[in-house]
Amino acid sequence: MSPPRGEGAPATWRQATRLVRGGTRRSPHGETSEALWLTSGYVYASAAEAEARFRGDREGFMYSRYGNPTVAMLEERLALLEGSEDCFATASGMAAVYAALMCQLKAGDRVVGAKALFGSCHHILTQILPRFGIEVALVDGPRLDQWEAALRPSAACVFLETPANPTLELIDIGAVASLARRAGASLIVDNVFATPLHQHPLELGADVVIYSMTKHIDGQGRCLGGAVLGTRSFIREKLQTFMRHTGACLSPFNAWIMLKGLETLALRVEQMCANALRVAQALASENRVTRVLYPGLASHAQHDLARRQMQGFGSVVSFELDGGQLAAHRFLDALRLFDISNNLGDTKSLATHPTTTTHRAMGAEARKEIGVTDGMVRLSVGLEDVQDLVDDIRQALAD
Repeated sequence: MSPPRGEGAPATWRQATRLVRGGTRRSPHGETSEALWLTSGYVYASAAEAEARFRGDREGFMYSRYGNPTVAMLEERLALLEGSEDCFATASGMAAVYAALMCQLKAGDRVVGAKALFGSCHHILTQILPRFGIEVALVDGPRLDQWEAALRPSAACVFLETPANPTLELIDIGAVASLARRAGASLIVDNVFATPLHQHPLELGADVVIYSMTKHIDGQGRCLGGAVLGTRSFIREKLQTFMRHTGACLSPFNAWIMLKGLETLALRVEQMCANALRVAQALASENRVTRVLYPGLASHAQHDLARRQMQGFGSVVSFELDGGQLAAHRFLDALRLFDISNNLGDTKSLATHPTTTTHRAMGAEARKEIGVTDGMVRLSVGLEDVQDLVDDIRQALAD
């Protein structure tokens, strides 16, 4: 019997088809849109059936903390998009980061990470993991000699984000993957800035990829979500058990929103990246701007690596102003179109001051080490007319 129309043969589908149809499970009603299964639990025909499901002898859902049909559709679609064997959706991006690490770490283990990290990721590595007796070493991400030295002792995990938030620093994933493999470490890559469209860490040698789906995948400021992708054995044997018992699972409603977001992901991200490049070029021509950070500019220190490793340069642009925090805040307050917000990857263009928001908790010394200055502003470029965005930036700089 052939599968129902709209299902089956996903291995032969190209990216755009996977984004729209991957993982679809239609009920007997034959609905066009993915069904939203708002249920916490499930019923069984008999006590023996319940026992068989919990024992793992029979397929089926048991409790929505363990699994849910709407969430399962999202996980399958993401796995198809990423080219991974499996996926587990989480309540937020930070839940994905924490679970990907903690499901495979124990006291006495060692983690090597990049210094340039989102503030909350930095907090997990430097403040939370050491409380559990886990040693953490941080290195300058682009410095392969530092990775090699830090990985010379054995390590359990390597954690990095590339491009980094908010410095847009890049790390050679393939090179670090080789060093991690030699040290017996699992490489976890936060791929949020690049999106699954423009960078493929698993193909470059990473073991695990994580996303904050709150960003581009939702992309419209509606809800939180995260995802962890990797081999079936990692997801089922390590991560799934950890998640089932700690509870940071994704709600069915948020999963449904993310499924809708995936349908337009490519259309949105391609335009946002094109707009970001135009914004970066405009900023580079402004006398009041001392430095522009965007991988798509030839002036970026790792532009050649970006061209080799990425298929697009992202929707985030960072830049620096003379005058420190005062100048940065004056610029932000003068914006009329950009919203001041610490989110990113949204259809609406957003601006924030990392020193006093996303990276405030790191402390001045840690920020200085990764190049987050008081005069730095991070822009998340959206889908407005790019000339309107450029005009807004120029009037704010002139204010």
